[in-house]
Formats: sequence, C-alpha cells, structure tokens
Amino acid sequence: MTNNKIIVAVSGASGSIYAKILLDKLLTLQNQFDELSIVFSKNAKDIWKYEIGNSDFKKYPFPFYENNDFNSPIASGSSKHNTMIICPCSMGSLARIANGTSDDLISRSADVILKERKKLILVSRENPLSLIHIKNMKTITLAGGIICPANPSFYSKPTNINELVGTVVDKILSLAGFQFDSYSWDGGK
Repeated sequence: MTNNKIIVAVSGASGSIYAKILLDKLLTLQNQFDELSIVFSKNAKDIWKYEIGNSDFKKYPFPFYENNDFNSPIASGSSKHNTMIICPCSMGSLARIANGTSDDLISRSADVILKERKKLILVSRENPLSLIHIKNMKTITLAGGIICPANPSFYSKPTNINELVGTVVDKILSLAGFQFDSYSWDGGK
C-alpha cells in the first residue's frame, strides 16, 4: 500500500484489549502504511487504564491527538487519510457519527472519512442491541461505513484471550486492506 494514511480511534466502550492488539499488530505492518494517527476519547483512556492496567496507549510511536483538537490534520478532508478504524466503537460514538453530530475529533474525523467516500470501519462492542443502535448501524452502512462487531471466531481454535481477540483484529485489518498471514477457514478441507 502506498499513500495509505490511517486513523485509529478508540471510544469509550469496554474492550480496550481490541484496541491494544490492533495497535500492536499495526506496529508489525508499518511497511503497509505511510501514516497512522491515533485519537482516544477521555472515557477510552479511563477504560484502557482500568481494563489493561496501564497508560501505554501513549507510548505508540504514532501521532496522538486529543479528542477535542479540531485543529488536528485528521479533522480535515485535505489531510488525505483514506481509512479510519474506531475500535472499540461505543454506541454513543456510533450514534453521533450516524446523525452527523461532529462534536469531538472522533466523530468529526469519521464524518470527513464518510463525506470523502473513504473507508470507515466501526468495531461495535455492545450487546444486546436496541432498535436505535440497529437503525444507526443501518444509516452508517448506507453512508458507506462498515460495521464490524467485535465477535471473535473459533475456526482457528484460539487457546488464549490474545488469540481470541486476534481473530477480530485480523478481520478488521483484512477489511482495511492489509496483507498478512492469518488463519483462513477452508471449510474443513
């Protein structure tokens, strides 16, 4: 991939491990993108600290933007970012994006990605879903976004939590167009 600029946003849903494994895997795929920008909501930072037990999200070697920084390059269509992954994506963030409410950097960046007809992948982590959630997912899908629920697969027979989470992360990266070795179901052949 050339001219590949990616945004990874983390919103305030439980499931920080998905974001951590995604960022760790992106570290190994740096030859496939030119730029990666990171933004966390305040709740995402708090949840990461609680669930992961540290603040290591600040240690990744990529530009990190505060969620209230509307002057960051990812808030503008002229920045040429072509993929945005929100992992995990809270139903609140999903609703703001579906309804065009760009009141923080995550929702503004997603709005830009959709209006520029780029790839938006929302890794929803809510269960169960209300009709409001489903309607918002439909709206985003009709606008060109991809809803990728954080539902792990078991074909690869994962033996630990990281392998299980990795099945979701591999799906996200595949949707984003990355090339890498991962388990592929062959129908038991």
